[in-house]
Amino acid sequence: MDTAPAPFIPPAPKPRAVPPSLFQMLKVLYKNPIELWGEPSYNEPYVYIRSGVGGPLLVVNDPNLIKHVLVDQASNYKMAKVRQLLLRPILRDGLLTAEGDTWKRSRKAMAPVFTPRHIHGFAQSMLTATEEFVERYKTIEGPFDMAHHMTELTFDILSETLFSKQIVGNPDTFSEQVERLFETAGRVDPLDILGAPEWVPRFTRIRARKPLAYFRKLVTETVDLRKSKIVSGEAVPDDFMTLLLNVEGPEGLTRAEIEDNVITFIGAGHETTARALGWAIYLLSQAPQERIKVEEEVARVTREVKDPVDWLAAMPQTRAVFEEAMRLYPPAPTISRAAINDIEWEGLTITKGTQVMIMPWTLHRHRLYWDNPDAFMPSRFLPENREKQQKYQYLPFGAGPRICIGASFALQEAVIALGILLSRFRFDMAEDAEQPWPVQKLTTQPKGGLQMVVTAL
Repeated sequence: MDTAPAPFIPPAPKPRAVPPSLFQMLKVLYKNPIELWGEPSYNEPYVYIRSGVGGPLLVVNDPNLIKHVLVDQASNYKMAKVRQLLLRPILRDGLLTAEGDTWKRSRKAMAPVFTPRHIHGFAQSMLTATEEFVERYKTIEGPFDMAHHMTELTFDILSETLFSKQIVGNPDTFSEQVERLFETAGRVDPLDILGAPEWVPRFTRIRARKPLAYFRKLVTETVDLRKSKIVSGEAVPDDFMTLLLNVEGPEGLTRAEIEDNVITFIGAGHETTARALGWAIYLLSQAPQERIKVEEEVARVTREVKDPVDWLAAMPQTRAVFEEAMRLYPPAPTISRAAINDIEWEGLTITKGTQVMIMPWTLHRHRLYWDNPDAFMPSRFLPENREKQQKYQYLPFGAGPRICIGASFALQEAVIALGILLSRFRFDMAEDAEQPWPVQKLTTQPKGGLQMVVTAL
């Protein structure tokens, strides 16, 4: 007789049975876009709406069609206008938003930092930063916001590894400003959906001016500090910042592009990993049988495997939990493109100007591609089960030429962080805390945070 407990079903919006009105759609898109999608988006290979607000819309779930858009015919699909209106005020010509030659130059310039050799070289720094961070849990009393803590931890790791701890400013202020930025500029503005002229003021952009000014000032001062050391002949670390400044010039990156890429990595590079770490720890707190497996694994590996560069391979259960957290709560829940020219795919004509939405949020919970899609089941990502997945049904880091350059960095960082955190402490939801509700504000965030308590192991 099978006595295994049923898997935990974490909170998430139910698919809509009835399409929303225009007013409802605009309201939901502003407040929480992942609550918009209906039954077809979770059950059909694709949904093509050929007329409506903003023009034709193609919602893509079929892995082969995803491959067509993001890989095979990537040159025919540019960044969607609404996406750029949302992100470009923050990142300008950073790697996430740049296109054409600007994107190619930036990607080429950064590639050396994210080779396997360099990423492995960051492992010890990731371990050290995490060990210093977890000291707080020896004395902390009462509930705390784990989501906020993970933002601080990943900032510490990013600062240590890519910027040699030479980011100007106070880490606590930084975390507060990140939250303000995502709360304001991270929301879709209804005027963008309605196609209003860009010169019409957006309320969301107005509210974002102060945190944006903070980040721009921080980045300018950080780059100036490093640049002055290089010019004076002072010894500087061979890190991400130095690499970017070394390629400044006509054949490389402009000063503005360097600052845009620094703000991309400081402001967004750590945010996605932070969100996934928070969700992973929350999910384990609600699934005792899964938590025991992870605690046993991390206790053994952190004791026996001394070099943290080997932890990713040595902790398949821990990695599976992190990947399942990114399936259920994808850090980047939407990938959007627009068709440049008419194009055919297996008898389907995708017309010029069609807005193409590939949504990890619905794709990762799709009824055609996942068994028990709403359940927390890390076993899906154990080595012996990976071959059951189609290549493009799981997109935590995107795909194709614009796949996240820091994917391997993030996986290594996450397993090392979870290894230290979960080998020393157990985290549970506070007694009176509500179950967290996922909200899309650029990333998938827990509304109200993750109110947790900690117990030493």
